[in-house]
Amino acid sequence: MPVVDVHVHIYPDKISERATQSIGRFYNIPMDAQDGSVAQLDASIAGSPITHCLVYSVAVRPGTVESINDFIAAQVADDDRFLGFMAMHQDYEDPAAEIERAMGMGLCGIKLHPDTQAVNMDDPRLMRVYEIAEARGLPLTIHCGDYRYDYSHPRRLKRILHEFPNLVVDAAHFGGWSIQDYALEFLEDESCFLDMSSSMRFLGPRRTRELVYLYGTDRILFGSDFPMWEPAAELEAFASLGFSASELEAMCWHNAERFVGRDIR
Repeated sequence: MPVVDVHVHIYPDKISERATQSIGRFYNIPMDAQDGSVAQLDASIAGSPITHCLVYSVAVRPGTVESINDFIAAQVADDDRFLGFMAMHQDYEDPAAEIERAMGMGLCGIKLHPDTQAVNMDDPRLMRVYEIAEARGLPLTIHCGDYRYDYSHPRRLKRILHEFPNLVVDAAHFGGWSIQDYALEFLEDESCFLDMSSSMRFLGPRRTRELVYLYGTDRILFGSDFPMWEPAAELEAFASLGFSASELEAMCWHNAERFVGRDIR
């Protein structure tokens, strides 16, 4: 069956090492051996069951939005294993125009990271982006949760989901990186997907499995958070948690199809 990694960051070769090191510093995680280039991603999934990747990058400045979207679109056009999400920034001057341009290049969703972009996820500037995404049927992947910041607290996502009930959202990292129990309090009964990337090694196998069943296997998406972690190793660890074949098929394939709104073969 197809296996989709829905949480993959990639960077142009000339900045891939620098960008990866910056991520490591932000999370205080050594990234000496990692490199977020497409070549490194290829090496990381070679020989594994992973057949497709949802790829993107984050715009930490409004001036990088267009170049990021050009880069992601080029990778998607060059490799049918990739589905691409566009970058957006709260201070980008004309989000509607750039969203239309990125869609025209084949990008099919939006990626935001409120903590690195230093913005509350329910800031009015982003609420306008969600309005456009909902109207255009674009799914959204959004980083959620960080014990050090309030920008991406899951209570803010709850407000967004109620304000835009037709917005399709992946609340990344079980809805609350490093604060997953808070996420459960706010998101357990909401209408959103949740990817499990950058979670297992912190939660442990027992709590990871518990969260999957508390949210429901119809809402969980497999993701690795490359280049933070090796996709093949993350998939192997996730698949070892005792889920049934049909549950893994949903979490590693069919839920991703429902999230992006297209068949993946």
